Amino acid sequence: MDFSPRQMVFVATLMAVPIASFMLVFRPQNAEIKHAKADIQAKRALLTSLREVTAQANDLSAATAQIQQTIAEVESRLPNNKELDSVLRDVAQIADRCGLRVPKFVKSAQTREAGTAKEQQLEVEITGDFDGFYKFLLGIEQMPRITRLTDMNVQRVQEKGRDGLLRGSLKMSIYYQSQTPVASAEGTTERKP
Repeated sequence: MDFSPRQMVFVATLMAVPIASFMLVFRPQNAEIKHAKADIQAKRALLTSLREVTAQANDLSAATAQIQQTIAEVESRLPNNKELDSVLRDVAQIADRCGLRVPKFVKSAQTREAGTAKEQQLEVEITGDFDGFYKFLLGIEQMPRITRLTDMNVQRVQEKGRDGLLRGSLKMSIYYQSQTPVASAEGTTERKP
């Protein structure tokens, strides 16, 4: 079988068209399609992570609201420095109601910083019977204000005809705000002098 030059050019052209189409059209399109698929996959992964973050953001905003509510509740239990004397009177009244004598009730001259609040320390000496002392401790615990007993020493007192008497000395801390909190428009609290 002899091929004429014309037939050879025709066969070569017939073979060159698909090869050229593959090299010039299909190969670049396949590369673009592969790149587009990789880009779509990356965007889907990003979208999935954004959905997870968005779901967490709703949880975080709910947690933030819960924390702000808890902070507001704690701050509502902190008297300001003008109400501190009424808290001290409340402590003395609790001792009186429990039938205890308070021969020593000394407010410390200096206050300590306790985060955003201040801490006023008291030295209290109490005498009376054990039941009254127990009721006093329960009364202190049930106060709406935040208090803390840091140091307590209880001694039994011997007295003729009376049993169960004791003398207790304790250090008490009362927490208060030195400034009045004011709610701002964003829902956060600011301190007003």
